[in-house]
Order: sequence, then structure tokens, then C-alpha cells
Amino acid sequence: MDYKYIEQLLERYWQGETTLQEEAILRNFFSQPEAKDIPESLRKFQALFTLEKEEPLGDDFDERMLGMIKEEEQPKAKIVTLTSRLMPLFKAAAIVAIILTLGNAAQAPWNYGWDDPKDEYAKFHQQNADSVNLLNPIQAENVNDSALAPKPEAPQYIE
Repeated sequence: MDYKYIEQLLERYWQGETTLQEEAILRNFFSQPEAKDIPESLRKFQALFTLEKEEPLGDDFDERMLGMIKEEEQPKAKIVTLTSRLMPLFKAAAIVAIILTLGNAAQAPWNYGWDDPKDEYAKFHQQNADSVNLLNPIQAENVNDSALAPKPEAPQYIE
């Protein structure tokens, strides 16, 4: 038997150019009872064309397919506020402020220099004495009275 026509129909089937009648011819050919007579080169396509006869789709096919697909819910749109939109800008401004603050804090000791502790201690006591002069007379008397009380000796520095 010559199978050239079937081979031509298969070539057109793979290219998507067959009509419904030609596809019916292919189904009938592969589902015939003498399937043992089909050559080995065409036998591998037999399952493709006999599958429809073995398992009918049924009336509920569409419902089963839609049940398997389960349409995904559309994601809700995210609400973007002005604050959340400007948040990266706020973070950048905070980082710049921190860096500038740390830079100024690190630079401060260098600007004022390193003074002798004895001089600083003397300046501190001078400021306290000046603040006593600013107080009103009643407060000054109380401060002066407490100044008359014996003071503990000042620590001595070893040079």
C-alpha cells in the first residue's frame, strides 16, 4: 500500500494547513482496525490521532479546564502617598545632617585647642566669682556667709 498521501497530509498537518476533512481522513486512517499494517515510520503518530476516540472530552470539559486554571485575582493597586514617595529624600537629608553633625563635633576640639588644666581650673573659679557679683544683695550675703565656712584643701597637682 502507498502511504505517500498520508505522509503529505501529515506534513500539511504539522504546518497547520489541513482542513477539517483532511484531519478526519488522518483520524480514520490511524484508527482503522488494521492498525498493524501501518508502517513503523507512521506508527509513532497513531496515538496522536486515536486519542480523541479513546477519551471523549464530555460536556463539562470547559468547566473542568477553568477549574484547573483558577483565574488569579487581580492585585490591588498600591496607594502611594506623598510622604512615602518622598521617603528616600527624607532619608538622604537625615544622613547628610548626621554626617555634618559628626563632622562639626569632630572638628570642635581642634578649633579650641588643648589648654593647660590648671588654667582651665582657674578660669572656672573666676567665672564662679563673677557670677556671685551678679546676684542681688540678699543672695550675695548667703553666698558670702558660706564662703566664710572652712573649705577643704584644694588638691595639689604634681608637676
